[in-house]
Amino acid sequence: MKIYPTDKFKDHFRYLVRKNSKYEKRVHKCLYLLDFDMNHPSLRLHKLSGLEVYSVSVDMKVRILLTIFDEKIMLLDIRSHDEMYRN
Repeated sequence: MKIYPTDKFKDHFRYLVRKNSKYEKRVHKCLYLLDFDMNHPSLRLHKLSGLEVYSVSVDMKVRILLTIFDEKIMLLDIRSHDEMYRN
């Protein structure tokens, strides 16, 4: 599958890496696994209830939101778990 990041994802990724540079390598590893085997256990891929949106874990603190269609993965957002799921 081909992976496409949205502008929002790119902006939040740059912000995340600026705050903590360790996430650059971790996110790239996560995206590699997503492309290679999206069911890899470390990704903890799951569909969010009621939505056509999925979440994968970069680590225990950071999540990537994505959608899958026509053999394409669209990266929607990347944030901390707390920011992502805050009401």
